[in-house]
Amino acid sequence: MSPGRRRVTAGVGCLLSALVLAVLPLPRGADQARAATAGSSAVTRSGAKGVYGDDFSHLEVTVHQTKDLTGQGVRVTWTGGVPSGNDETNFLSIMQCWGDADSGPDRTQCEFGLAAGGQKGDGRAVYRGDTSGHDPLEADSSTPVDKNGTHYVPFRPVEGQGDATAGPTDTTYFTDGDTNADPFMPNDGDGGGDISFELKSAVEQPALGCGARTTSAGEIQPCWLVVVPRGTHDPNGQAHTGGAQVTSSISRSNWDQRIVFRLGFAPVTDNCDADKPERGIMGSELATDAITSWQSALCRTGTYRFNFTQSGEQQARSAVTSGDALAGLAMTVDPVEPVAGAAQVVHAPVAVTGLTIGFVWMYDATDGTRPLTKLRLNQRLLAKALTQSYPFSVVKPADKVPDYLSGNPDSLVKDPEFLRLNPDLAGQAAGNAPLGLAVSLANTDSANIVWKYILANTDAREFIEGKADPWGMKVNPAYEDGVVSDSLDFFPKADIAPRTPDCGGGSTVTTTYTGLDVVPYVNDMHDGALKVRRGDIGTAYDCVVVDNMAKLAPLGRPIPTRQRQFGVVDNASAVRYQLGAAALANADGDYVTPTEGSLLKAVAEMPDSDVAGVKAPAPAKMKDGAYPLTAVVYAASSLDQAEAARQDYAKVMRYAAGAGQTQGTAKGELPYGYAPLPAAMRTQARQAADRLEKGASAGDGSPGGTSSGGDDLSGTGSGGAAGGGVSGGTGATGGGSAGTSGAAAGGTGASDTPKPSAAPSGTDPAGQNVAQSGGHTPSEVLGLIRWVLLGVLVAGGAAALAGPVMLRFSVRGAASTHVHGGEIE
Repeated sequence: MSPGRRRVTAGVGCLLSALVLAVLPLPRGADQARAATAGSSAVTRSGAKGVYGDDFSHLEVTVHQTKDLTGQGVRVTWTGGVPSGNDETNFLSIMQCWGDADSGPDRTQCEFGLAAGGQKGDGRAVYRGDTSGHDPLEADSSTPVDKNGTHYVPFRPVEGQGDATAGPTDTTYFTDGDTNADPFMPNDGDGGGDISFELKSAVEQPALGCGARTTSAGEIQPCWLVVVPRGTHDPNGQAHTGGAQVTSSISRSNWDQRIVFRLGFAPVTDNCDADKPERGIMGSELATDAITSWQSALCRTGTYRFNFTQSGEQQARSAVTSGDALAGLAMTVDPVEPVAGAAQVVHAPVAVTGLTIGFVWMYDATDGTRPLTKLRLNQRLLAKALTQSYPFSVVKPADKVPDYLSGNPDSLVKDPEFLRLNPDLAGQAAGNAPLGLAVSLANTDSANIVWKYILANTDAREFIEGKADPWGMKVNPAYEDGVVSDSLDFFPKADIAPRTPDCGGGSTVTTTYTGLDVVPYVNDMHDGALKVRRGDIGTAYDCVVVDNMAKLAPLGRPIPTRQRQFGVVDNASAVRYQLGAAALANADGDYVTPTEGSLLKAVAEMPDSDVAGVKAPAPAKMKDGAYPLTAVVYAASSLDQAEAARQDYAKVMRYAAGAGQTQGTAKGELPYGYAPLPAAMRTQARQAADRLEKGASAGDGSPGGTSSGGDDLSGTGSGGAAGGGVSGGTGATGGGSAGTSGAAAGGTGASDTPKPSAAPSGTDPAGQNVAQSGGHTPSEVLGLIRWVLLGVLVAGGAAALAGPVMLRFSVRGAASTHVHGGEIE
């Protein structure tokens, strides 16, 4: 089994109503710097005429990416089917399988059969003989029988992963909480549909082995996406009767109608010689997808391999400046601040990306359940969500709202401010909304960007300080008294008062829950994006009564038509799992989504940080279509390292500035969700690599040398625009024109259609970006990653723990993710 697999028993049992028969398309927002998920590898296939009168020959299904795949979402669309009615007919079942035959997989090789909520067409049980809906093609010997006498199709994993399952409900390899199968995707009113299907590589699902298994020739073995169209007849030829048993889509007669797509997965390892010693890279999650893609290309030459440890940026900065052997290169958004007398640190821009409020949100419309495709949020709405100011973010809907939140809208969809921006959601029930924003528990530069964005807005800042909004909503008092500031680098959950659920029926309740159970932290932003994609962030306050004793259990994964989640995620993960992207208010009052163009416009408008040549995120200043939560990731490395290490890390910088900026889905390319570096920043990165390779020397401000403002990196002479200045023992920073880089980055003609960047134009970069640093920065005490202290929820201390004093003592874990050889460990 893959690590961390949940053993969730979902309690969502239901028959899908007629509302489910409306469309189930993927939420479509702006392109989020995406490329229509590599349309060049899209494949369209048609169905065939059925045996009993169901004609699928006009059905055309398109899988929009079939090559260079990884754990991600892939778009699946279809046309030409028969519109679904009210009798649980005319739908598709979609599943992922392994298999080595050229013709495709056997049904025993497919992850299918344990979807949440009793969806139609689900299950691995098959019916034979004279039973209702029996399948005449299921002979006695074709399937094994479980202890209850039920025939079933076992799931058989790839070799080396274990034995075949022992019954139709065997959860050894997947559960209703983590399966990617979509058993019931009804045709819309035009006979089509549009969804995002979650694919799993061998990292996420070892039992399928996708991307890990090779042929005798060393080629990656294929995996498969299988679509089973369902019509109006049962396998025995009878017209299906509404309310009767809907047979499994892997029952033989149904399976024989399948449409098969070959999937080419990228290798999950970098094929790097395991005997090569490692060079460590550490830092921002905003760089994770890019570094993971680049690793294999970087390993092809040289004597070292590179591993990446995802961590908070401050932890990475400290590792670089302290000479920590774990990492000689830090991926960071904020720069290493100059400190007099210490070793110099050079910064190279390597990636342009941003933060996204990613969402999957099904809502009740007049003509059925529909996906939300556009969402607008301003700073005060984000402040309300992040301060647990909506009652349903801290209490179960059936339980009593605490007095200090009485009068506030129960959830986002009952907030007049939200409805003014999103009128299509008027009339929704309070429970038909996300309970709260899924956020990471880590200390990061990314979290600080969000708080700076929020607090720069007067309305949002005054709300957090205690001023009611125009409709009377007030901040949760647990966040008053300075809990939130523009230096905050995490998302505090200050209201952790314990609550006893009302389980009804006179049962005895033996446990309590808090706001951390209602809206739990996610491990990191990638984890958050995946959980939002699945519609399950881990909320755990459901009552389970056994022998008149009530305990709490997770809500579990909802059926697709009841998925409503959103979270703060990195744009690469949002694109990877095809989440919708909220449009955020910028300084002009316009609502902007993260596209390639809006990210690059933001880079053009960013000011320099305290380290010349390093851009500072400025979410409050973004205008003219610039996306406010844009960030530039810099590779920072000390000049005071061994020559071989400096050469290797310079190689990373050069690759990032060159071939690493070609967008695509193949290993070595820049994943979608990033915008290609502007030409000036590419030049700047190459010059930073030159400076790193040169190393520390007398006269450049390094220990033992004297400060100089005249290092010539461009060959144009000391003090030239490209050379800029070097911070020295006096702490002074040199020149360099920030405007040069910004202008090049701005690209008023920047296209939203991802494509390889143009070759560098030779434009001078934004000045020398070498800083001196040593010891610990003043923010390190708060910036070290900390574990949330759970389990201290005694009733007598609840009030104190809910306040700002508790936050000063809270500690949260590093949530470090080691990405080695392309795999996330």
